[in-house]
Amino acid sequence: MADRGTTSPTPDAPGSRPADAVSSANELTTLSLRVNGEPRAVAFPTHHTLLEVLREELGLTGTKHGCELGECGTCTVLVDGRPVLSCLVLAAELAGREIETVEGMQQGNALHPLQAAFADLGAAQCGYCTPGLLMTAKALLADDPAPSRDAIRAALAGNLCRCTGYHKIVEAVEWAAARMRGEDAPLPHQAVYGAPLPGEDGR
Repeated sequence: MADRGTTSPTPDAPGSRPADAVSSANELTTLSLRVNGEPRAVAFPTHHTLLEVLREELGLTGTKHGCELGECGTCTVLVDGRPVLSCLVLAAELAGREIETVEGMQQGNALHPLQAAFADLGAAQCGYCTPGLLMTAKALLADDPAPSRDAIRAALAGNLCRCTGYHKIVEAVEWAAARMRGEDAPLPHQAVYGAPLPGEDGR
């Protein structure tokens, strides 16, 4: 049975208000979260979001703070395989759920095909938005192993990137999908040689 956790107020400090006057902001929740396939016992303020607990209590800083309004997609993680904006979800509500962060993508020393594609094609520039993009793309490819470019763009529409024009990101997801299907997919020509000059074929 899943550990539903416990909630308790923090101990009163000398000279503090009585326990019945302690605000809900000081309540702690203790439970076991299943993160990246492993149970993690954690205690945290009950009002903290999943984003805060992942970063501050579990040390999983790959998930990034962005707008904290659910508008940029930077904090995206997977919960039961579905993309979730971790800045909008209370961690206390996730006992028994499967949580996956970008740290869980790599298997041993081997990068996930999406991670490798983002690196090889230059889809990650400053990298701040990359974890959210990777998690969203992973969920997409789990549902649709051969998405069209329009499907990729639609899936990533909630993930903002201020560095790129999104072309490399879409291209990286396409290339990773082909490799995950077992296809012998060479690097796109422009990734190796760059875009051709006007009037040239680039070869």
